Amino acid sequence: MRCFGIMILFLTGLCGAQQATDFHPAETNVWGADFPKVDSTGRVEIRIKAPDATKVRLNFWSGPKVDMEKQPDGFWTVTTPPLVPGLHYYTLIIDGAEVSDTNSRAFFGGGKYASMVEVPEPGSTYYSIQDVPHGAVREVWYNSKVTGTWRHALVYLPPGYDTEIKTHYPVLYLQHGAGEDETGWIRQGHANFILDNLLATKNCKPMIIVMAYGYARRAGETPPDLTGKPFGSPEMLKAMQDMAVAFEDDVTQVLIPYIDSTFRTLSDRDHRAMAGLSMGGMQTFQITLNHLDLFSYIGGFSGAGGMLVLGDRKLDPKTDYNGIFADPAGFAKKVHLLWLGVGTKEPERLRAGILRLHTSLQEANIQHIFYESPGTDHEWQTWRRDLKDFAPRLFQ
Repeated sequence: MRCFGIMILFLTGLCGAQQATDFHPAETNVWGADFPKVDSTGRVEIRIKAPDATKVRLNFWSGPKVDMEKQPDGFWTVTTPPLVPGLHYYTLIIDGAEVSDTNSRAFFGGGKYASMVEVPEPGSTYYSIQDVPHGAVREVWYNSKVTGTWRHALVYLPPGYDTEIKTHYPVLYLQHGAGEDETGWIRQGHANFILDNLLATKNCKPMIIVMAYGYARRAGETPPDLTGKPFGSPEMLKAMQDMAVAFEDDVTQVLIPYIDSTFRTLSDRDHRAMAGLSMGGMQTFQITLNHLDLFSYIGGFSGAGGMLVLGDRKLDPKTDYNGIFADPAGFAKKVHLLWLGVGTKEPERLRAGILRLHTSLQEANIQHIFYESPGTDHEWQTWRRDLKDFAPRLFQ
């Protein structure tokens, strides 16, 4: 009996050791950094050195906010509960100062550079780098007459672009969200790998993707003073609308002509799409529905419908968006695809608004696709899945 008990203890210790060794450095770490570590259940272990600190707190923006424990060697450590798969922003609060973790690569989000940890989605390879032909991502600068400044964009060119020199390609304009920038869809979203993998399995058409900086101020315009103005105030709404209109003009009057003159594009509306996440989805609806002479494919990832979604009323097809939804047959002739997406765990107000827009479009007999990402919040895993579903429907 005693031997049996010893065996149980041995096996228990072995299982514990196996669980402990299941942790491995996150793929978002800087070169050579052992921490943060992630295990197969989604737990994250973080370790930082701050020997003179009196309190260190881990701050996951969409997850746990917990105190770290100081070790005798001056390191502070913590292991989180399992996190959902995807990319998680976090910072460290060291004696009241918010800082990034130098063990993690920096990603631009929330209006600043922050740390991130990637929790892998078991069995998913669609957004991972694979042994398939790869496209190229190029940086471009264009001089905007709208803003009076040089503006930056990233451009994904599909595999074969540089060798198949007689081929012209359709274009998807793909926008980031608020607090992020034009690098987000590549660095956080892995849009290039998603397209590479879809193309390798012949699940989508080769296309160029343009990812532009989504903030714009008209040349000569003085930045508004919004000190003390809450979100939703008339001053804040006017500032947001001014920025949206300036960006709309930059895209339609400067960016599109620049892309068409610089790359081998199919420059008619039947070969031009636009989509975006969160703020980028709101921008997409404003720009495309005001310019159906330029676009025929529309995608809103957690942001379709603009301010209508954040309100509490249904779509009025006769008056909203200049009545573009009043004629379902006419709309279907112009728009080849209208696509809405949302995560099932997104903030209730946003999710309810997008669901309300979806049902309003159904009642108005407007053909569209509605997609729900299971178990994901207002986060990059939702938008990666959105792009995976959206891209294969383009330019068919």
